[in-house]
Amino acid sequence: MRVAVTGASGFVGGYIAGYLQRAGYHVVTYGRRAASSLRHPVTSYTAWDITRGPIRAPSMDAVVHCAAMVDDSGPLAEFRAANVIGTRAVIATFQHASRFVHISTASVYDLSRPLRAVREDAPCGGHSFSHYAQSKLESEQELCADGRPVTILRPHIIYGPGDSTLMPRVLAARCAGWLPLAGNGRNRLSVTHIDNLAQAVRRALDGTVESGVFNVADANDVTLDELARALLRRHGLVDRVVYIPGGAAWYLAVAAELFGRALHRPRPPFLTRFVVRQLTHDFTLDLSRARTLLGYAPRWTVHDGPPGESFP
Repeated sequence: MRVAVTGASGFVGGYIAGYLQRAGYHVVTYGRRAASSLRHPVTSYTAWDITRGPIRAPSMDAVVHCAAMVDDSGPLAEFRAANVIGTRAVIATFQHASRFVHISTASVYDLSRPLRAVREDAPCGGHSFSHYAQSKLESEQELCADGRPVTILRPHIIYGPGDSTLMPRVLAARCAGWLPLAGNGRNRLSVTHIDNLAQAVRRALDGTVESGVFNVADANDVTLDELARALLRRHGLVDRVVYIPGGAAWYLAVAAELFGRALHRPRPPFLTRFVVRQLTHDFTLDLSRARTLLGYAPRWTVHDGPPGESFP
């Protein structure tokens, strides 16, 4: 099977491209960065900024669309350019591919509601403080409006080898050997090892189901405290965590966002309302649909991996 993978110069796209190539697929990759930035060796790579529109590309059997702008804050126009207009460009470029797998996010679910054992038919929206989640929901809507069969995967908090988002942020937040977090650490979260996500992609490419929405996460959820301490230990660090009450953290996040916008800082502050919402509430996913229809069987958890390595 000839498979195009977008976003291959990033963490998720790069890992999935390498995974599929090792599994015997003919993989053609695309990313906005130069080939020298690739973390995983691939046989074919083309630099492509999807915000600039469609390109001429070889005929492919399937597409795995991983390219996206992933951040806590920023102008809505920039998120839409990458995640909505960019998705349109990918649709147009590979309009004859028979399979289309889209990497979305569980953050599209309505964040104003309790999120426990969330099923794929749960309400979406309520993203007034997350342009990322709003634009990813719009990208799903673009794909559904196109009319072609599409498999949408919704992971939550992706981590694992090569992670360029979660762990760098955790490490940067440590102060005097302590990691400050919002809430009390007892809320339960579904998280997604990158290898489990790659397995779900392969199941979507090879299975009999050509269309549908599927939650993707590790087999068991964890508390925020378990997650934070496991990540620190995997990097050889003392697992010292201090918690900031959720209410206080929310107001600090509001102030940090206003301060950042006033100074026109290009990067989001460490603490945002989106982060606080994720860290202080339960957010667990029901995986029964992916298990039943895709044959999804997640292998890794935050506790797995040999000593001295971040993850397997």
